[in-house]
Amino acid sequence: MPKVAISTADRVFVLTGAGISAESGIPTFRDAGGLWRNYRIEEVASPQAWRRDPRLVWDFYSMRRKVASAAKPNLGHIALASLEQALHDRLFVCTQNVDNLHEQAGARRVLHMHGELFKSRCDSCSLPPFADTSLHESPGELPRCSCGGKIRPHICWFGETPFELEQILQALDDCSIFIAIGTSGSVEPAASFAGHVAGRARTFYVGPEAPANRSLFDECFLGKAGELLPGLFSF
Repeated sequence: MPKVAISTADRVFVLTGAGISAESGIPTFRDAGGLWRNYRIEEVASPQAWRRDPRLVWDFYSMRRKVASAAKPNLGHIALASLEQALHDRLFVCTQNVDNLHEQAGARRVLHMHGELFKSRCDSCSLPPFADTSLHESPGELPRCSCGGKIRPHICWFGETPFELEQILQALDDCSIFIAIGTSGSVEPAASFAGHVAGRARTFYVGPEAPANRSLFDECFLGKAGELLPGLFSF
């Protein structure tokens, strides 16, 4: 069984992508050919889509909430939550996923760079994002803020800047071990994280197939995260 040895001096940065959630039954858009109801994902997940047809956007995200609500964390999520308990603030988990499976597994410090599916915010005022599990489906009314603005999903859409990039870059600068899990290595800016630390930190990849940026990793452990992660770390 391969191991990633973690010393008391190490700081670990973990990046998770769609692959770890797919093991819990949340389909990736790559698997679906990038389509939903014959719409390209960019047509329902962008500021332009929101301006053009907010009802269509909410139908899409209501569907995603239904799917994610039925999913449960797998052993990979649980292994990372256990790693957090062992390392405390020496572990930084950054996820490209918008589901809450890390939190369901017990993780308490997860940065969602692409937003959170079960939160919403106003598109007009500075109301902070708030918890929202409602299904805002047609033919119901679109949700509105008290300011009159429309309530939108708290998601980083195509063309928008991912959340907390400054904090992410600081954590990358601080880490001595970088582990990418279930991410394709082709979606920016996350695809550049391994290159940011390569040559300075030890770099590892875990997933069923090698990522597009394979050359940036010292070792690739090919297989399901739920099977590999529970026994991957040694202290």
